[in-house]
Amino acid sequence: MASPLEMTEMYDNALLGILQHVGNIQEFLQVYFGFLYRKTDFYRLLSNPNDRMGFPPGVAEKMVLKTFKLFERVAEQDKERHLRELQQREETTTVPPVVQELEVKSEIQQETLEQNTEAAAAESSPPGAVEPSSSATSKPATSPQPHGSSPAQPSQGDQANAASTNSAKPVQEQFQSNPDSYNGAVRENYSWSQDYSDVEVRVFVPKTVVKGRQVSVSLQTSSVRVCVREGAEEKVLLEGELTHKINTENSLWSLEPGHCVVLSLSKCGEVWWNAVLKGEKEIDINQINRERSMATVDDEEHAVLDRLTFDYHQKLQGKPQSHEMKVHEMLKKGWDAEGSPFKGQQFDPSMFDIPPSAVQF
Repeated sequence: MASPLEMTEMYDNALLGILQHVGNIQEFLQVYFGFLYRKTDFYRLLSNPNDRMGFPPGVAEKMVLKTFKLFERVAEQDKERHLRELQQREETTTVPPVVQELEVKSEIQQETLEQNTEAAAAESSPPGAVEPSSSATSKPATSPQPHGSSPAQPSQGDQANAASTNSAKPVQEQFQSNPDSYNGAVRENYSWSQDYSDVEVRVFVPKTVVKGRQVSVSLQTSSVRVCVREGAEEKVLLEGELTHKINTENSLWSLEPGHCVVLSLSKCGEVWWNAVLKGEKEIDINQINRERSMATVDDEEHAVLDRLTFDYHQKLQGKPQSHEMKVHEMLKKGWDAEGSPFKGQQFDPSMFDIPPSAVQF
């Protein structure tokens, strides 16, 4: 599977033409999202369980943010690589070492400095002031904490606890209503969601974790490990063997400071996961939305779906379908040709019974 950059480079000429035509990024984005509005189910919301097209509230927006974060991470990696190259070039530039550094003061300068120091000390000490002894050194005052109180820290399992205490709805239905656990679940220290081709895992972190260097993430084909550094120690938040293999080249991670580490995992196969890690509680994939969104369909499949939709409407209206129209065009060319028995007559498509298998698209 191609990397995100390689996939987008395929369409550079077409997109560059649109951008040059509209003149600025804002107009370009309006063209792009206008296309999604008019030609896909991107802005269609699922209002009841029987709906087969659209997204639950918040999921489409989450897809946009996920893509933004993906290329934001790519940009950060490019910047870091550029800084490393600059640093390497600077290190290769040799500077002659200093042989000896001397500080020279004249006797007059030394005497003037001592006199100024004594005068400043005399002015700052009021009459009768007594220097405190070393045993009476002041200490910073600390306000007493109320008995039994401690800084409020949200539990990483709050979402899971809230889901388990609400028995009014089935558990999976509660997960489906949350974009962070759509087609997935909420667990003790993370939540996960999935679509046809990707899995997103949000690993909760302490509020003190605000920098990427405080996080260590290892994404392997069959395993994952997420740690945070607290001082000199390293705390493991998530570790285990994945239930299915991932494409590590197209998988990445990012940090939402003080909230969570977001793992964007690219599936190797088009299969619905019932859990992230082996040995953990599984979900019932029969209770999730396994319909494939139009946003995940490639150009070739999109063309087939468009043709099938066109044929369906043509059949309802009693009009020729796409395979019949293609054969009719070929027949018309020979209908009035020299030597044709039908020359001079009006073309009659009803004379031909054309099965769909007769035409290859």
